[in-house]
Amino acid sequence: MGKNNAKNDRAARAGKLIAGARLRFPNASQVLTFGGGATSLTVDAAIKELQELLDLRAAVVAARAAASGKVQAERARFPTLVAFMNAFEELVRFTFGADAAALADFGLTPRKAPAPKSAVTLAVAAAKARATREARGTKGSKARKAVRGNVTATLVVTPAAAPAPAPAVPAVATAPAPGGAAEPTPKA
Repeated sequence: MGKNNAKNDRAARAGKLIAGARLRFPNASQVLTFGGGATSLTVDAAIKELQELLDLRAAVVAARAAASGKVQAERARFPTLVAFMNAFEELVRFTFGADAAALADFGLTPRKAPAPKSAVTLAVAAAKARATREARGTKGSKARKAVRGNVTATLVVTPAAAPAPAPAVPAVATAPAPGGAAEPTPKA
């Protein structure tokens, strides 16, 4: 028996005890002794305790029914409302762009620009794409779907050799030009 069924059964039993107490103990001020004389209560006080058990159980059942209705309403409307919220956020981002102060008023932060990809990353991506195309070949859409597995590619980068040093050009001595200015040295 489930926990709620046991509680409902106890509440029903409390209701029957209340009905029986009103019928068999007509004097509401009569004192009843419980637990071998440990506790004494009047009939009205005992009925009040039993009635509290009934009231609490009824409140829980009503709250669960109300909560269940609210959960159902949320489930029905939530996807539509989330889609609206996302569209509104996009409108705000489109309207205010990267204006951090304006976006902060809406609780939003500017979007981060994607980090530029390094030359090595781009080269590895191109090598993987080439390897994938070679592994799969040129196929139609249905044939491509049948191909499974990961294709790995390795990229070997060989550093370019350092350029050889240029041969040294011997210095040519020039005589001073008339007027005292030296002529520029001819370039090789």
